[in-house]
Amino acid sequence: MAGTQTNKGLCRAVMNPAPPQSRKILFALVPNFSMIAFATAVEPLRLANRILGRAAYQWLFISTDGEPVKASNGMAVQVDGALGDYRRGRLAFERSDLIVVCSGVKVEAFNSVEMNSWLRARSGQGIRIAGLCTGAWVLARAGLLEDRSCAIHWETLPAFAEAYPDVDVHADLFEIDDNIFTCAGGTASLDMMLHIIAEDFDDKTVDAVAAQCITDRVRGSHDRQRLPLRARIGIHNKKLIYLIELMEANIAEPLTLVELSRFAGLSRRHVERLFRQYLGRSPARYYLDLRLDRSRQLLMQSDMPIVDVAIACGFVSASHFSKCYRELYGRSPKADRLEATQAASEAG
Repeated sequence: MAGTQTNKGLCRAVMNPAPPQSRKILFALVPNFSMIAFATAVEPLRLANRILGRAAYQWLFISTDGEPVKASNGMAVQVDGALGDYRRGRLAFERSDLIVVCSGVKVEAFNSVEMNSWLRARSGQGIRIAGLCTGAWVLARAGLLEDRSCAIHWETLPAFAEAYPDVDVHADLFEIDDNIFTCAGGTASLDMMLHIIAEDFDDKTVDAVAAQCITDRVRGSHDRQRLPLRARIGIHNKKLIYLIELMEANIAEPLTLVELSRFAGLSRRHVERLFRQYLGRSPARYYLDLRLDRSRQLLMQSDMPIVDVAIACGFVSASHFSKCYRELYGRSPKADRLEATQAASEAG
């Protein structure tokens, strides 16, 4: 398959002299987990078993209390037992080669002391730990990501970066840092699991699994999660794209128009003309809208005080932030957060 040839660093043939008889993988499900991230992590294992003609991978599902866990789409998944059952050796296998934490929306509200200590202990034993979608949040809370690199779903990235400034978080599909694996969720789970299968077996097995999944390319870990900027905004002017990228990278401390112009090698008038011609707004207005959009993400996905959200998005005062926010969205930041909190509470 052409995809594996162009990602040799990802899918190099790691031919083990004696491939493992069976890899044991434990999936820990967190309430409101992402079903697509979960499914695209489990299915490659099933397909690998089918292609290899043996149970190369075994897996179990657990929850903190042993009860079925409801995904963010409302579907409940039956588990094999509770975390305590696994720790006491009451499940099908007692030791796992990989632990995969599956989470999704509202992950900030999940905090299990038992799971945190268990993850720390297993990581200390050298067992590989993975986080799907927003799973990096659970791993960070357990203290496993300090001074490490990780990936998390792009929608949650701003709130995560504010909550865990010592973690090197990226908008990549997945990250591998020693024995810690994290991915952005969605179909990125498939790419990460294909990488793991490649380490255990070879390119031929990975190609066969990918073919069964109807995917023609195994994406690399540092492929970006979101569409390229030119695709998202429908613009191909390189200078304008560069200017917007500068804005997106400098939210907390916004650049001035003079600085933007200097970095792009353009006059201020030329910059103004580009934004009005292609986006129908001044650079200042576009920049402000970007910052307000980021602030709304933080309000919806974190419990940061509103004044801290304002500062994180480059506003000098909470009152100025609230004024700009209301002008754009027609309601105050406090009202938006209250509505989001009530909706989350009613949903589960």
